[in-house]
Amino acid sequence: MLYEIAFAAKLVDGAQIETVKANLAKLFQADAPRIEALFSGRRIVIKQNLDAAGAEKYRATLARAGALVEVTAMEAEVEEIELAPPPPVAAAQTTSPGRLQVAPRDEYMAAFVDVQAPDFGIAPLGDDLQDAPPEMTTPALDLSQFSLAPVGSDMGERKTESAGPAPDISHLRLAE
Repeated sequence: MLYEIAFAAKLVDGAQIETVKANLAKLFQADAPRIEALFSGRRIVIKQNLDAAGAEKYRATLARAGALVEVTAMEAEVEEIELAPPPPVAAAQTTSPGRLQVAPRDEYMAAFVDVQAPDFGIAPLGDDLQDAPPEMTTPALDLSQFSLAPVGSDMGERKTESAGPAPDISHLRLAE
């Protein structure tokens, strides 16, 4: 169980308010405005989520400083979950080959009740899960009209035409 420590500006019998404020300022290492906020009269939670020993230690320390604190058990936050009714025994039955019909477990999953999904199941250890490749058939081609040329023969490439004789540039000179 967890506890919280709350302060509502109540003092230990015989304690002076100025002394208690000074003690709390030292204890919490807080400035004057923060200490004044503690003495506003409202219930202020100082520490939460303490175990019983930690809560008692805080209570005793604050009592020595002159402040009366309230130690209360914190209510555990419980999230309420509405469980779906268990599926009937015959809930998992195949409606068509390879398809599985399952009753929804809750309201959210009920939205997916009409989704058609394959029934994958679980394969035994070591099974090959990949489908077998399809059998390949070689196409029937008639290649009798083709032949191979001997090594080094001309394969009918186009000859490049020469651009003609090089121009005569003997009459040209470079000037300095």
